[in-house]
Amino acid sequence: MTFDVHQLDTFLLVGSAVTLLAILAVRFSSRTGLPSLLVYLLMGVALGESGAGIGFENAELAHSLGFAALAVILAEGGLTTSWREARPSMPLGLSLATLGVAVSVGVVALSGHYLLGLPWELAVLLGAVTSPTDAAAVFSVLRVVPLPRRLTGALEAESGLNDAPTVVLVTLISSGAVADHGALGAVGIVAYELVAGAGLGLLVGVGGAWVMRRAALPSSGLYPLAVITLTFLAYGTGAAVHGSGFAAVYVAALVLGNAELPHRAATRSFAEGVAWLAQIGLFVMLGLLLSPDRLTPSIVGLAIVAGLILTFVARPLSVLVSAVVSPMPWRELTFLSWAGLRGAVPIVLTTIPLAAGVDGAQRLFDLVFVMVVLYTLLTGPTLPLVARWLKVARRSEPRGLEVEAAPLERIAADLLQVSIAPTSRMHGVEVGELRLPKGASVSMVIRDGETLVPERRTVLRHGDDLLVVTPRKMREATEQRLRQVSEGGRLAQWLGAEKRRTT
Repeated sequence: MTFDVHQLDTFLLVGSAVTLLAILAVRFSSRTGLPSLLVYLLMGVALGESGAGIGFENAELAHSLGFAALAVILAEGGLTTSWREARPSMPLGLSLATLGVAVSVGVVALSGHYLLGLPWELAVLLGAVTSPTDAAAVFSVLRVVPLPRRLTGALEAESGLNDAPTVVLVTLISSGAVADHGALGAVGIVAYELVAGAGLGLLVGVGGAWVMRRAALPSSGLYPLAVITLTFLAYGTGAAVHGSGFAAVYVAALVLGNAELPHRAATRSFAEGVAWLAQIGLFVMLGLLLSPDRLTPSIVGLAIVAGLILTFVARPLSVLVSAVVSPMPWRELTFLSWAGLRGAVPIVLTTIPLAAGVDGAQRLFDLVFVMVVLYTLLTGPTLPLVARWLKVARRSEPRGLEVEAAPLERIAADLLQVSIAPTSRMHGVEVGELRLPKGASVSMVIRDGETLVPERRTVLRHGDDLLVVTPRKMREATEQRLRQVSEGGRLAQWLGAEKRRTT
């Protein structure tokens, strides 16, 4: 197969037009409460053989591109996850990603075989591919409804961690390894791949952060590129030793995203943009794989019944069992049960048996595609209503500061750009009341597009941007102090001191 310059021109024309339409569609989806993935999937279907006539039936290529896109999406998820906020919810998230997945697979597999009449292999594959959730789909319809940190943390942790075990499980089933090694052998393989992947991800993350803190790159744009490349290195290293590349990329990104690296805000913005591009390409590609002619009443009926079992039996039961390690109020457990939106991962996972030539894999792909679309339409728009009805939505809390750091190599110092959020309690605090560590100072305040040199009595306001110069060895203490004031106001230091004396 050749790819000449004229085909490249056509590809760039169609690709850029589709990408622009997809970007504009985000505004529509945010207004209607529909996850953007549905819009992208429909765009892919419209471009396919039954629409614009673009033929795409290469399951192996879809499998490879899908995995690459998932690696990018997981990297963005790890880089933008705050460990401080996610740590209290990590036990529940880990339980949902392991024990919850096992319960969901078991319930759906048993129901698929005995109620839907599927062969055991397809029934277990159906349970495995539909078990991962997609926090991005949940948050895309919950932007206007803030949730408690323990809920958002649990959803983020679950979605970041549950992809790895399900990918390994689906791969083992599709390759026949479960039959060769037995159930216990398969469990051992899954455990090894998860531990090896997570361990290598931790090593790459810690080592990469150490190098990045000491590297003086000539351009600020190289820092985001280097961080993203490190996450891909983690994925490739994990896969090379037969570990889970997805576990490696997420853990490495989580470490790098919470390390004290230069240009962190720029890195997160870059990762978010790349992840959006990966999502658009992924969903459009998956839409191209679907042929509406194959969506018979039988497939739609099976999808409806399987979705009912997953939504109203498997998901609530998996949440209930997983919550044993971290008990929660029934309202929050109910919301977690309803917030189990499925996104790209289930459809991508069906390309594994499709590429492996498993009998009935095409039928499984069509069934899962319809199920994801139908139940995203059902649960997505209702999530804000359910959050309010269960009274789990909270009032806006003071947010952490946005802090961007740039190294000043010649004087061994860092320049921090601090943005005061609308909910920050730093509003009304005088510069002198910040009580920054020795050697750190606020050198400039940018307010309403104008700059001013602050004095000790200068009062800070919402929307201000501060330029803070701090010795490199005091950077962590300076950031910590700024965040304390942002969360606790001018009395943060005294309250913190009092708390230390009483503990």
